[in-house]
Amino acid sequence: MELKQMAPSIHILWLLSIQFLVLVNGGKIPAIIVFGDSSVDSGNNNYIPTVARSNFQPYGRDFNGGRPTGRFSNGKITTDFISETFGLKPAIPAYLDPSYSISDFATGVTFASAATGYDNSTSNVLSVIPLWKQLEYYKNYQKKLRAYLGDRKANGVISGALYLISVGTNDFLENYYAIPGRSSEYTIEEYESFLVGIAASFTEKLYELGARKISLGGLPPMGCMPLERTGNLMGGSECVDSFNNLAADFNGKLNALVIKQNKKFHGMQMVFSDPYGILMKIIQKPTVYGFDVTAVACCATGMFEMGYACSRRNPFTCSNADKFVFWDSFHPTQKTCSIIATYIVQNALAKFLSH
Repeated sequence: MELKQMAPSIHILWLLSIQFLVLVNGGKIPAIIVFGDSSVDSGNNNYIPTVARSNFQPYGRDFNGGRPTGRFSNGKITTDFISETFGLKPAIPAYLDPSYSISDFATGVTFASAATGYDNSTSNVLSVIPLWKQLEYYKNYQKKLRAYLGDRKANGVISGALYLISVGTNDFLENYYAIPGRSSEYTIEEYESFLVGIAASFTEKLYELGARKISLGGLPPMGCMPLERTGNLMGGSECVDSFNNLAADFNGKLNALVIKQNKKFHGMQMVFSDPYGILMKIIQKPTVYGFDVTAVACCATGMFEMGYACSRRNPFTCSNADKFVFWDSFHPTQKTCSIIATYIVQNALAKFLSH
């Protein structure tokens, strides 16, 4: 049963059945551990010197009474909804946030950093946390977890946790196509292979550190982001097909990697979580999902603003973000994130609810 065919009442029943499974199985996933970019960063960039931040209004205006956290959304992001669905905390904390401790991180933590990528040169663009550094933070987390829980319990959390990886969009839109460098070194096909190689190395290192249940996230239809549509003047501000085709091609390569890694590493249960199809359905048939606006975002004029350009004083910012697919020119609204999360749990992560 596809999500687009689910009536609201059926959708609610499905969510309730998921929660029942969690209760019956006693919550088989002890923690959710996250790596990636702004799609899954809940505030790590607040604590590093970078302009890639969102810890100010109107960001977070629908999060726990209007608290900007560093999430690039009006409220929760996809990983928050996934955590809640698995019977864990309703919002995943950022590792660098000093208001949290290892007792909070024991059931969920994100090491993600907005504006990062697989490629180290992508993280250098806005001086954010590269993927290798996120892995170093994770190693440090393991030490803290063992000190907190003891080796046996900590090892159980490490091997039983669900690891979510969501990264890659910035490698193309903020690096390869935006600044000179990689585009002179690699053809786009070569660059895709270069990034897939980094993804393979990263998941292998996670496996060596004890991870077994891994979700490798794909790219969204990048050409339909308001920022790209705004720049597509010759194309009538429609989606940029070349970027969408690139995302679909790259996703195919990531999916092939998942199949290969599962065969290579004993006990690995890696899945490919693909947001492309569901987001494209939302964009193509917004009224089915209760949306009115797809081409521009809620924040400011909705055409090119994100980060500091999303001023709380901008008179154009929409009053009801639930009617918009995108919150700023790059990131989806809380409502969109909720739909994507439900789809990903249903189509990629459901196997982990009972194992």
